[in-house]
Amino acid sequence: MTEYEKAQNGFLYDANYDSELGKLRLDCAEKCYDFNMCRPSDFESKKKIMDNIIGIIRGSYLITQPFHCDYGKNITLGDKFYSNYNLTILDGAKVTFGDNVFIAPNCVFSTAGHAIDTEQRNKGLEIALPITVGNNVWFGANVTVLPGVTIGSDVVIGAGSLVNKDIPDGVIAAGVPCRVIRKITEEDKHKYPIYSEKD
Repeated sequence: MTEYEKAQNGFLYDANYDSELGKLRLDCAEKCYDFNMCRPSDFESKKKIMDNIIGIIRGSYLITQPFHCDYGKNITLGDKFYSNYNLTILDGAKVTFGDNVFIAPNCVFSTAGHAIDTEQRNKGLEIALPITVGNNVWFGANVTVLPGVTIGSDVVIGAGSLVNKDIPDGVIAAGVPCRVIRKITEEDKHKYPIYSEKD
């Protein structure tokens, strides 16, 4: 079993010294560099590069520069995906986003964890556990999602949160560590004023 295959199957793997993985990450870093160096108005070049980074794209998307990921091929984007400045995805394992996911600036999705045992960690061994995000999810600024987390649909994750456990559908969750604050209700449709020509 290759080190990449070990990672995809949830085993400790050599993320630091394996030449195959090093080449894959370097290739992805070069593509991310090219994407990040495009002029903001050059939508055609940005799309062409990003289409060659992301593994599966299931619809329209907008990724604001800068953007960084480890492999790219382990990422799946649902339809109408949007990320603001400085999204980082450490995709040693699968990272799957549903439809209508909005990500504020400076968010990190990390499937990567180092070995807890000192000897294993010093050998460069890591673990990669998949991250799954449902439909209609909004992440506030500076959110970090850790390995193995599943976030349900119709969820708001508050700014600055550290998500280290699964989050169910239909809730607002926030904090360090992130926890459910409350359910999203019909009353939330009236939280902010809506302009009407009749007013």
